[in-house]
Amino acid sequence: MYTKTILHLDLDTFFVSVERLVNRRLNGKPVIIGGLSDRGVVAGCSYEARRFGVHSAMPMKLARMLCSDAVFIRGDMGLYSHYSRMVTEIIAGSAPLYEKASVDEHYLDITGMDRFFGSLKWSQELRQRIIRETGLPVSWGLSVNKTVSKIATGEAKPNGECEVPSPLVRGFLFPLPIRRMPMIGEKTATLLRSMGVATIGTLGSIPREMVGQVLGKNGETLWKRANGIDHTPVVPYSEQKSMSKETTFESDTIDVVAIEQTLVSMVEQLAYQLRNQGKLSGCITVKIRYANFDTHSLQKRIPYTAFDHVMIPLVHGLFRKLYERRMLIRLVGVRFSELVGGSQQLSLFEDTPEMISLYQALDKIRRKYGSHAIRRGTGTRT
Repeated sequence: MYTKTILHLDLDTFFVSVERLVNRRLNGKPVIIGGLSDRGVVAGCSYEARRFGVHSAMPMKLARMLCSDAVFIRGDMGLYSHYSRMVTEIIAGSAPLYEKASVDEHYLDITGMDRFFGSLKWSQELRQRIIRETGLPVSWGLSVNKTVSKIATGEAKPNGECEVPSPLVRGFLFPLPIRRMPMIGEKTATLLRSMGVATIGTLGSIPREMVGQVLGKNGETLWKRANGIDHTPVVPYSEQKSMSKETTFESDTIDVVAIEQTLVSMVEQLAYQLRNQGKLSGCITVKIRYANFDTHSLQKRIPYTAFDHVMIPLVHGLFRKLYERRMLIRLVGVRFSELVGGSQQLSLFEDTPEMISLYQALDKIRRKYGSHAIRRGTGTRT
């Protein structure tokens, strides 16, 4: 039934762990990271803070009430991006196939490793190498598919390991609370508990058709995963995975204002695509082609983001560095690469929710009326 060997790696309390590398005095203390105003939200917290009921996405004001003695830190996405890349580079140098699911989470397909080295031993050595070279705590789950491995990682935390061999999958899953399953949020869990479904085993024992009737199109998928069935592949991750846009001008131009307006428009469209797909970009590239067809590009690694207002000044800066010859330009392009999952990371360290609300409102309009329905004035050609 099971043929794959999937390893799931998760960096424990990633933001807090990075901060503790920088400041050892934070060890053992409750630490809360996020927007520091009362209107901000918690982006991450230590296990010490969780004992007081603090959790991610909680309003900062409530977190202060629950754990007033915590150390509150705004956070530095640039620093966290640096350590995320360090871990990815270690994995890339070791794993035959890996997927970077987010800034602190990776899936590795190590099917067939047992014939050469031993999957368990290899996973243990990889974890020790990450700890040794980065100083970050990391937990892993090793099993037959993504779902079981991810759940196993949750059981291994903090800073531990959990292997679930094929014959033990159901015995491992069935006693666990339904909230341990990916795809089951608080609303779905509340609905299931109201039906008397409190464990994964109970969910898996209900007829598949009934689960579909209650939970809709995702019901069958949840039923399969409750029974340890998940054929979702590990998607190969590449630093070149990207999205891009190019514009060829009707006539070659040296009008810098018009060129920069075009760049703003492209950034807006690409950033909207990122947010719509629940992704962040860690690298920006700007490309220009002169009238004589000479083509040049310049790239810059950035803290993971999907915000226009962060990216636009960076794109303009790259363009100004790149455009030195003052020749007529035929084409300009923008590319976002090093894409990772991270829709919930968008509001990480914004002190006020107004900016988040603005993006949500703009994106809602675009989804309803089209991506060009609303745009920045600075991105409109005059």
